[in-house]
Amino acid sequence: MLPEPQRLSPHVWLFQGLSAAGSAENRNNISNAGLIETPAGWVLVDALGSPALARELLARLKTLGPADKPLTHVILTHYHADHIYGLQVFKAAGAQILAHERAREYLNSDTAALRLRASIEEGLVEPGTRLVPADRWIDGETTLTLGGLALQLIPVGPAHTPEDLGIWLPADKLLFAGDLVFRGRVPFVGQADSRRWVASLDRLLARPAAIVVPGHGPASTEARQDLLLTRDYLAFLRASMGRAAREMTPFDEAYAATDWSRYENLPLFKLANRMNAYNTYLLMEQEPD
Repeated sequence: MLPEPQRLSPHVWLFQGLSAAGSAENRNNISNAGLIETPAGWVLVDALGSPALARELLARLKTLGPADKPLTHVILTHYHADHIYGLQVFKAAGAQILAHERAREYLNSDTAALRLRASIEEGLVEPGTRLVPADRWIDGETTLTLGGLALQLIPVGPAHTPEDLGIWLPADKLLFAGDLVFRGRVPFVGQADSRRWVASLDRLLARPAAIVVPGHGPASTEARQDLLLTRDYLAFLRASMGRAAREMTPFDEAYAATDWSRYENLPLFKLANRMNAYNTYLLMEQEPD
C-alpha cells in the first residue's frame, strides 16, 4: 500500500517510497511521487513503480481535494523504471505526460525492454505493464502555468541520467530534485556521469529552496545540507576511485583500503556502494585528467 500522503507546503503533497529494494511484496514502491495542487487540477511529479500503486494514488486524489478535480499532467524527473511504471494508468485517466527529450533513447532501447520484462517476471509489476512515451518532450527550461501557478521545469542532465529534470515551484520555494538527490540512503550511481552530476547539484544549490523533495527518502527542510550530502558522496567516490585508477591500484584492493565510515550506516550501503565505487573506478579510468 501507499503510505499516507504528507503535506509539505500550501500546494504540495508527498507520497514517500520505501528505503528498500523493489519486490513483489512492496509492489516496487521505492520511489517518491509528489502531487501539486493547482487551481486547474493536479500535477503529479513521477509516476510510481507499478500500475497497482498508480491506481491506488488515483483513488487517494479524491480524498485530498474536490473529488472532481482532474489529474492534468505528469512530469517525469527521469525515465528510470521505479519512476515510470505507473504511467499507463495516469495516461488512461487523461493526464498529459511531460519529460525531457533525451529520455527517448532509453525508452526505445533494449535495456528498457529487458528491464521491464525482468520486472514482470520478478512480480514487481503485473503482466501488461508497458513503457509509455511522453506526450510532450521538452528540450530546455520550460514554465508550465496552471491556474496562475507557475512550475519551472529545469533540465539538469546529463547527470544521474541524460534526461534529468528539476521542478521548481517558486510560490512554495520547493524543489523536486528527482534522483539527483537521495536523502537518508546511498544513491544509485549506475553508469551516471558523476562529474556532471556534481555540477548539476551545484546549479541546484543556487536556488533559494526551503524544501527539497528527493527521488528517494524524506523531503528536506535543510535543503543545502541534503543536496551537499549527495554531492559530497559523489565527490568522495570520484576522489578515492580516481586516485586508485590513476595509480593503477586493483579495484578490490582500493575498495578495501577506502574509509567508508561516513556513509556505511546509511540505508542500502551494502546493496549499492560497492557497485557505485566499481562503476566510478571504471569511469575514472576513461575520464581525462
